[in-house]
Amino acid sequence: MCIYNLTLFLCLLSTEKANSQQKNPIQYVQTMAGTAMATNPSAIKHGKGLGLYGNTIPAVTTPFAMTQWTPQTQALETKCVPPYYYKDEFFSGIRGTHWISGSCMQDYGSVTIMPISGTLNTKPEVYQAKFSHADELSTPYQYSIKIKKYGIKTVVTSTDRCGIMEFSADKTDSVYLLVIPNSDYGEGFVKIDRSKGEIYGYNPVHRIYQGSGKKAGFNGYFFIKVERVFNSSGTFEKGKVTSEETISNKMGIGAYVGFKLQEGEVLRIKTGTSFSSIEGARKNLNMEIQGWDYKAVLNKNKALWEKALGQIEVKSSNEKDKRIFYTALYHSFQQPRLYNDVDGVYPRFASQNTLAKITDGNYYDDFSLWDTYRAHLPLMEILQPAFVNNLVQSLIIKGQQGGYLSIFPCWNSYTSEMIGDHSTSVIASAYLKGISKMQANEAYRLMRQNAFDLPPNREDYEEGKGRRALDSYLKYGYIPVEDSVPDAYHEKEQVSRTLEYAYDDYALAMIAKKLGKEADYQSLLKRAAYYTNVFDKEVGMVRGRHIDGRWVTPFIPDRRQYYITEGTPRQYTFYVPHDVPGLAAIMGGTDRLESALDSLFIKNEYWHGNEPGHQIPFMYNYTASPWKTQLQVRKILETSYNDGPDGLLGNDDVGQMSAWYIFTSMGFYPLNPISGEYLLCSPIFDSVSIKLNNSRKVNISVHKKSQQSQFIYDVKLNGKTINHNYIRYDELKNGGDYKFYLQDEPDLNWGAGGKSSLSGN
Repeated sequence: MCIYNLTLFLCLLSTEKANSQQKNPIQYVQTMAGTAMATNPSAIKHGKGLGLYGNTIPAVTTPFAMTQWTPQTQALETKCVPPYYYKDEFFSGIRGTHWISGSCMQDYGSVTIMPISGTLNTKPEVYQAKFSHADELSTPYQYSIKIKKYGIKTVVTSTDRCGIMEFSADKTDSVYLLVIPNSDYGEGFVKIDRSKGEIYGYNPVHRIYQGSGKKAGFNGYFFIKVERVFNSSGTFEKGKVTSEETISNKMGIGAYVGFKLQEGEVLRIKTGTSFSSIEGARKNLNMEIQGWDYKAVLNKNKALWEKALGQIEVKSSNEKDKRIFYTALYHSFQQPRLYNDVDGVYPRFASQNTLAKITDGNYYDDFSLWDTYRAHLPLMEILQPAFVNNLVQSLIIKGQQGGYLSIFPCWNSYTSEMIGDHSTSVIASAYLKGISKMQANEAYRLMRQNAFDLPPNREDYEEGKGRRALDSYLKYGYIPVEDSVPDAYHEKEQVSRTLEYAYDDYALAMIAKKLGKEADYQSLLKRAAYYTNVFDKEVGMVRGRHIDGRWVTPFIPDRRQYYITEGTPRQYTFYVPHDVPGLAAIMGGTDRLESALDSLFIKNEYWHGNEPGHQIPFMYNYTASPWKTQLQVRKILETSYNDGPDGLLGNDDVGQMSAWYIFTSMGFYPLNPISGEYLLCSPIFDSVSIKLNNSRKVNISVHKKSQQSQFIYDVKLNGKTINHNYIRYDELKNGGDYKFYLQDEPDLNWGAGGKSSLSGN
């Protein structure tokens, strides 16, 4: 009897394990990850305030959609405050949001729909409903909540530009839908057409960062269709109800429609959104959701996510790692954002109420380029090359329409947010890999203009066009601290700017070389070494510098300094992704580079919650100890990511934090995206299969000497040993079988003689 029970138990355990390995990837996604404050010790040491949140939202969306649909617990479009926090207690509606996932930016052009029952009340502090997380169920393709206060179950699913909702009554009662354009400026417009069962309006968009508060020149439009006839309707302002069908340009405005629902009865509405017009929102809705079949829309959305997430299949007995991985992949498919309507119409970049039309592909915006050029967009180069081509085209269109290539285009406007000029990096990376179908000379003209010319008129510069402090950079070979970098959201930060401009100059140099522009190539290559001008050999780190060459004193390497962006001199010293051998040389050799890296980790000064350090662990691949890359990456994977609401130790920054996890957990990372080389580390999964868009596959299998093995002693591609510690994009795009062989102790010889050049020359 005991033997039988033991056999049965083992059989059931084996079945459970097999079933867990056969789960659909979508079942692993935890949409709440990043909605709670990080509790990681490193985050607490290096992060602060709102930066301790992942700032993601439980978004119901399709990949790279125009609008996401999220539960709302924060009612305003406030900078650095997402629409939803896990810690909040009150639900105040379903928001059609344009929150930039994982950012410290702000929502814009959003609309919120809140169901209530009983007596009509339009005051937010009264109609909001207390809820618990047991009342909600969240997936990438549907969110549902039981609003106990009102006895209403609400569900929402979506298409690329539209959403559809069902409201189910638990009891017979009056039910009202409140429709609120979330303007913090006392603007906006709502109109009810009772005869047609329609509600439509808009929420004007305002810029932040450079040009903060100015009108962005377009609105977030919405068009709502209700399945059944209203019993009552009207508008309101700050809780004061009127019978008027139209209201505009006042604080706290909205519209309501009322119904009498029987117990168990379902009310449906569907919403089209647009950045172009109300008519555009109507067209989008008519095209994307023709009828009232909620389940059909849901199933289509689910299928899209199954396809997107199914591009990568990971196998492991560790369910937690799979939850983190597929959640990261979900976050990586949020933005850049689709901007054009179904007919191709979109608001012209950096214009005032002017429309354009794209005829080939789609137009995208909300590029958090200081973050995403590092790993997020390189991940898309592998998974979605046609999408990346659309992104490159969109960046070029912005440059043509606005006159200058934008360094950080969001809200379809210039922002001059953050530092660097990483449109150049994204365009160069895609072009050099053969992904982009751009007109090379036109793209080069725009990139070169950013690198060599300031706008001739001051007003354009103040609006955010061109590189900040370019004149100082060109004159001195670095940006001296005397240049306080006015007319930038991030003022000063002179050393970090110098380092990032040097990288962008390298990126442009690589295109100049390919196009045969020899003079530019030589000039830009020289500028790519300007990072050496802010490196103080006496202290072995980057340091603020005066016009006359003197170094800023006192020097405090492990405290944030005004000349460094969101970090310390020690952390930013390693930002030379295009020339690690050159950095090692000015440090005094690869042994000194290794010691400097060791010191960073020993002192617990590595900060994974912000982007400038994401390449640092991989720099050991340029020393005699590539095994230290494998060691440190494993530690970061284990300590900096989790599978709960606090699963991110800092802002996800539009998928960059997530993309880092995806790459490194698979065993490789693009330290320098321009080069087309990916530095190796040890995968955490037993196997990985990547489906490429050319019907080929990259298969990665891991062979361990024991369960604890994490150090590489051999890597083979299609049966042949790779004699270097990197793989190339040209290899990956052709598919192939990669085998990683791991052991318990470091192999002191593996990779030491086959370092990546990564200089790109």
